[in-house]
Amino acid sequence: GSLVAAVLAHSGRLDKEDLGTRIGRLSRRGEVCNMINKKYNEFLPSMQSAEDLVSKVDGLSSNIDLLKAGIENEVQQDLNVAVAEFTELKQQLERDTLVLSILKKLQEFDTAIKDYNTALLEKKYVTAAQQLEKARSSLKMLESRKGFELKILKALGTELTVQTQNMLYHLGEEWQKLAVWKLPPSKESSSLESVMHSELHLRTVPSKEEEIAGPPVASVLQAFAVLGELHTKLKIFGQLLLKYILKPLISYPSLQPFTEEQSDVFILRFKSEEPNLDHSSPMEVFYKIQLVFEVLHKYLLNVPLTQPAEDKKECRVTLAELLGDMIWEELSDCLIQNCLVNSIPTNSSKLEQYIEVIKSTEEFEKALKNMHFLKGDTTDLLEYARNVNSHFANKKCQDVIVAARNLMTSEIHNTVKITPDSCVALPRLPGPATGDHLKMEKTSKLPHNDTVNLENETKLSQYTFSLPTCRISSSVEKLMELAYQTLLEATASTDQCCIQLFYSVRNMFQLFYDVVPTYHKENLQKLPQLAAIHHNNCMYIAHHLLTLGHQFRYRLTNILCDGAATFVDLVPGFRRLGMECFLAQMRVQKGEILERLSSARNFSNMDDEENYCAANKAIRQVLHQLKRLGKVWQDVLPVNVYCKAMGTLLNTALSEIITRIAALEDISAEDADRLYSLCRAMVEEGPQVFIPLPEDDKNKKYQEEVPVYVQKWMTFKELMIILQANLQEIVDQWADGKGPLAAEFSAAEVKSLIRALFQNTERRAAALAKIK
Repeated sequence: GSLVAAVLAHSGRLDKEDLGTRIGRLSRRGEVCNMINKKYNEFLPSMQSAEDLVSKVDGLSSNIDLLKAGIENEVQQDLNVAVAEFTELKQQLERDTLVLSILKKLQEFDTAIKDYNTALLEKKYVTAAQQLEKARSSLKMLESRKGFELKILKALGTELTVQTQNMLYHLGEEWQKLAVWKLPPSKESSSLESVMHSELHLRTVPSKEEEIAGPPVASVLQAFAVLGELHTKLKIFGQLLLKYILKPLISYPSLQPFTEEQSDVFILRFKSEEPNLDHSSPMEVFYKIQLVFEVLHKYLLNVPLTQPAEDKKECRVTLAELLGDMIWEELSDCLIQNCLVNSIPTNSSKLEQYIEVIKSTEEFEKALKNMHFLKGDTTDLLEYARNVNSHFANKKCQDVIVAARNLMTSEIHNTVKITPDSCVALPRLPGPATGDHLKMEKTSKLPHNDTVNLENETKLSQYTFSLPTCRISSSVEKLMELAYQTLLEATASTDQCCIQLFYSVRNMFQLFYDVVPTYHKENLQKLPQLAAIHHNNCMYIAHHLLTLGHQFRYRLTNILCDGAATFVDLVPGFRRLGMECFLAQMRVQKGEILERLSSARNFSNMDDEENYCAANKAIRQVLHQLKRLGKVWQDVLPVNVYCKAMGTLLNTALSEIITRIAALEDISAEDADRLYSLCRAMVEEGPQVFIPLPEDDKNKKYQEEVPVYVQKWMTFKELMIILQANLQEIVDQWADGKGPLAAEFSAAEVKSLIRALFQNTERRAAALAKIK
C-alpha cells in the first residue's frame, strides 16, 4: 500500500511541471509574432523606395548604352586621327632636337680646335691642352649617340688625334729644353767611371719669346697633366734620376754631388773623392740625396698641377709629390739594402750610437716632406732605422751562422793540441749577482763559527773532469770560441735579441751535426787520421756543451733562465756522431786486416816455401798496417782511446791467426816451427804499434801493458807454447783444467791441436785422456 501511494504522488508532480512549461512556451511565441509584425511594417516603405530606384537605374543604363554607341561610331574615328598626328609631330621634334644638339657639339668641337690652334701659336700650352680636352669631350658625346652615326665623326677623330700628337710633340720639345740629360753609353752605365760622366742640366731662365707666356716649367708640366701624359714623362724622368744619380750616390762612397750654376742653366754632376770607409754612413748618404732633391725642388719640381676639374681645392698636388710617389719605394729599398743594412752595428755596445742614425733618418724624411716629396705618414725607411734592435739581432745571427759554416767547411787536418793544462781563450764571465736583469734567490748565510765543513778529506784531481790530451781541428776551437763570444754578446743585449742569439748558437751546433759529416764524408771514410780528428772534435764540443748553458744560465734573459738555456740535450748526439765516424773507420781497418790475412792460405802446409812466403807476407802487411795507423793516430787520439783502438785491431789479427791455426788438421814438425816463427814476429813486433806519444821513452809503459788492451794476447802466447811443446808439457800446461792453457783454450781446441801436431800413439791417447 505504501509503494502505490509513492507512485501516485510522483506522477502527480510530473503533470504539474509539464503544464507550467507549456504555458511558458506559448507566452514567448506571442512576443515573437508581435516583433515580426513591427519589423514588417518598418521594412515595407524601404522596399517600395528600392523598387523606384531600380526602375530609374534601368532608365539610366539604356541612356548610357545609347551614348556608348554614338562614341564608338563617331568620336573614336576622329580621336585615332588626332593621336596619329600627335605621334608624328613628337618624332619630328625629337629628330630636330637631336640634330640641333649634334650641330651644337660640332660647333663646340670646331670652336675648341680653333681656340687650340690660337693658344698653341701663342705658346699658351695649358689653354691649348684644355681646348683639346673640350674637343675630345664633344667628340665623345657625339660618338655616344646610338642610332645616329655621321661619317664626319671619323674625320673629326683623326683630326683630334693629329692635333693631340702635335701638341705632345711641342710639349716634348719644351720638356727636353727644360731638363737635359747627358748620359754615358748604355754598355758602361754600371761602372764608377761611367757614372762620373752623368749630368743633368736644368734651364733656369726662359727665352724672350716665353717671358710673356709665363713660367715655361709650370706651363709645360700643367699641359702634360691636362692631357694625361704627365705620369709617363715623370716616370721616365724618375727612372733616369734613380739609375744615374740617386742609386750611384748610395752605392759609391767616393761620389759627391757637384752643382754649377750658369747664366741660364743649373748643372748637376759628380766629383770623386777618396772614401774613408767601404760604405758611406747614412748621414753622408742622406745629405747627398737631400742636396739633389733640393736642386730639383728649386728649379723643376715645385710646380702645382692644375687639374681639369673646376674644384680649386683639388689642384694643390705638386710635381714633387707625384715624383715622390713613383720613386720613393724603390729609393727607400735601395737606401735600406745599400746603406742602413751596412750601418747596423755588429756589437751590442755600439747600439747606443745608432741613435744618431735614427735622428738623421727622421731629419731626412722631414726635409723631403717639407719639399712635398713625401707624405705625412711614416715610411719603411724610418721604421727600419727605428727597429735597429731586431735588425742587429738578425744580422748578428746571420753573421754567426755564416762564420760557423765557413769554419765547418774549412780543412779538418789543421789541428791544435788540447791538454788539461791548456787555457782556452774563452771570455771571463762576471758573477751572476752582477746582472741587471738577474733575479736569483740568495741563500741565507750562516755565521762563520757555525759553518759545517762537509768537504771530503780525499780530493779529486783537478783534471778529473778535464778533456784528455788530444788534437782537435783549429776550426773547431774557433767555432767554440765563437759560441762563447756570441753568448757573451747575448748577455748584454735586449731580451728579444738575447733569445735570437742563444738559439743561433744552438743552430750553429745543429748545423755542425748536419754539415760536417756530409761535407767531409769522403775524406772521413778514406783517411784514418781525419776520422780520429773528427772523433776528437765531436767529443770536444760535447765536453763544452755539458756546461755551456750552465755558465750563462743566470746571465741571459729571464725567459731562458727558467731552464731553456741548456745545450745538454745535444751532448749524446755529438758523442754518437764522433763514435760512429771512428767506429766506421775501425771497421774499414778490420776489413783490411782480415783481407790481408786471407792471403796466408790458411797457414797450412808451411813446409811448402810458397805457402810460407804467402803467410809471412800477410803477417808483415798486417804489422805494417798497424804501425802506419799507430803513427797516423799518434798524438791525435787520447791515450786511452788510442790504446783501445790499436788493441782492438791487433786483437782482430791475433784472433784470426789463432782461428786459422786451430782449424788445421795436420801440422808437421817443420810446419810447427815455421808457424811459431810467424807467431813470434807478431809477439815481438805487435807491442811496437803502441806508440800513442811522440816521445819513445814514454811509450814503453803502454807497450808493456799490451795484455790489458789485447784480449787474445795470452791466448796467442799459449798457442806458441803448444806449437813448441811436447805432450807432457802440454798436459802440464793444462793441469787438469786449472793451468794457464785451460784459461785460454777449451778442451776440444787443445785436443784438436794435439791431434794435428802429434801422430796417433799410445802416448797421444794418454795425453788426450788427461785433457778433459
